[in-house]
Amino acid sequence: MNPYRATIGVSALILLLSSSIAACSATDVPATPQLFSPGVISGSASEDSLSFTPDGNTVFFDRAKWPNSIIMVSHKMNGNWSKPEIASFSGQWLDHDPVVSPDGSFIVFASNRPATPQDKLVSTGGVLWRVDRKGKGWGTPWRLPNTVNVSPRSYAPSIAADGSLYFIRPGADNIMHIFRSQYRDGKYLPAVQVAVGDPATHQKDPAIAPDQSFIVFDSDDAAKQDPDRLFIAFRQGDHWGKAIDLGDAVNARNNPWGPHLDPTGRMLYYTSDRSVPLAYPRTREQAEKDLSRLEDWDNGENNIWYVSLASIIATHRT
Repeated sequence: MNPYRATIGVSALILLLSSSIAACSATDVPATPQLFSPGVISGSASEDSLSFTPDGNTVFFDRAKWPNSIIMVSHKMNGNWSKPEIASFSGQWLDHDPVVSPDGSFIVFASNRPATPQDKLVSTGGVLWRVDRKGKGWGTPWRLPNTVNVSPRSYAPSIAADGSLYFIRPGADNIMHIFRSQYRDGKYLPAVQVAVGDPATHQKDPAIAPDQSFIVFDSDDAAKQDPDRLFIAFRQGDHWGKAIDLGDAVNARNNPWGPHLDPTGRMLYYTSDRSVPLAYPRTREQAEKDLSRLEDWDNGENNIWYVSLASIIATHRT
């Protein structure tokens, strides 16, 4: 869980449909969300910010009980995910929000680790760091430059195919906004605010498509009395279209946040404390199954869920 979530308030957010879509019917809503790897990755602790390597066979995520957070890694073996282990570059500091670049050559994450041994910890939860692939492993993390790390409250990175970095930090209004630092000639250019969503409200946790044709993010919607809801916005020429709510199947009373895209760009993974309602009355056999689920993952903690975006993307293109 990111530290800013404990401090921000709920703001009104009224978002209209994209001008290219006259209405968002029931068929536009993505399929019912499914829990990712119950009892192995989604389990008794709180998990979030899951990101895949390009082959889809390795995932990085953070396991947190704030103010403690560690980046974990799991590998797919014979169709099953291995028991997560601490990533080679994590464990010593408060690390969270890992995201793998589309080509798999580096990872960006947030950390409170000091920039040098002589510096102090970043007490607010972190700035952005990068660790590059080194052979079959990972090198030494290095702090991204001040063109990115303007604020000691920089979180939730997402990486485009050209290396450009999207992330969040407070704007001049002290509200969380999405920023973009273009990557050019091996350098991160000064970050600029992304004009998506209602600028008077918080926009958080961007998941940018590799080609930057659409972006998924979470924001507040006081009208629906949900502290966080996920939205998608499509690129329209030189600007972003108005955001589309991903629907109550994803959002209603589920506290969704931390979206990430899989390597295909069509499956959305996100964090939620959603639960599965128990059925009453129930048989003894059903009670045993319910108990097993409660012990495995359904205990009110954050878990990783996934849902297809194929329908809404196809609708937009049509």
